[in-house]
Amino acid sequence: MLSINEPSWQAILEKSCHEPYYKNLINRVLLAYASGNVYPDKNDIFKAFELCPFHKTKVIILGQDPYHGVDQAHGLSFSVKKDKIIPPSLLNIFKEIKRDLGNEIPKEGSLVRWAEQGVLLLNAILTVKASQPGSHKHLGWERFTDQVILHLSNKKQNLVFLLWGAFAGRKKGLIDAEKHLILTSAHPSPLSCYRGFQGNEHFSKANYFLIENGHQPIPW
Repeated sequence: MLSINEPSWQAILEKSCHEPYYKNLINRVLLAYASGNVYPDKNDIFKAFELCPFHKTKVIILGQDPYHGVDQAHGLSFSVKKDKIIPPSLLNIFKEIKRDLGNEIPKEGSLVRWAEQGVLLLNAILTVKASQPGSHKHLGWERFTDQVILHLSNKKQNLVFLLWGAFAGRKKGLIDAEKHLILTSAHPSPLSCYRGFQGNEHFSKANYFLIENGHQPIPW
C-alpha cells in the first residue's frame, strides 16, 4: 500500500491512514495508476511530506492538484522537475518574489530548496490523470489533505498559510486564525494574477511573521 515514509508525519497521520476511507482512497489511486498515465510518479505522491517533516514545517503553500503535463509534477505544489520549462503560474510567483524581495528569477522551477527549508508544498489532490486537470478530485484525496491541514493548525503554533485563489481560500475555515498567519490573494495564474496576486507581498510578510515568532525566514 502507498504510504508516507517520513517518521514525524507517520506519527501524526497514523490514525487517518488506518481509517476505511483512506484504504479505499489508496485502492482507487492504485487502480488509476494501473489503468493509464497518472502524475506524479507513484514514488513521488508523498514527496512534499518526505522533504518537509511535520516538526520542521513553518509555511504551507496550498495548490489544487498536480501539473498534468508529461513528467512535470514531482509531488510538490507549483513545483516542476529541474529540467522542465517553468509554468506560467510559477513564473508569476517568481516575479512577485523579485518585486517583493529583489531576488532574481531562478532558471529552473524545482522548489525542493523551499521544501527543505520548512515549506510544505501541499496539493489538496495528490494525483491527476495525464492531460485532465481535476480528474482525481473524486478519489477522496481532499478528506486526507483536509486532515493534514487540521493537524497542522491544531498541533503547531505560528505557521504561515499561503492560500492563493478561490479553491485554496475555501480551506481557510480549517485553520485557527488566532494561532497562525493566513495570507490570501488571487491565484498566480496568468488568468487571475492581476486581480491581487501581483503586489500581495506574501513572501516578505511570511518572513516577517516567522522572524517575529523566533523562526528562521525562508530564503525564497
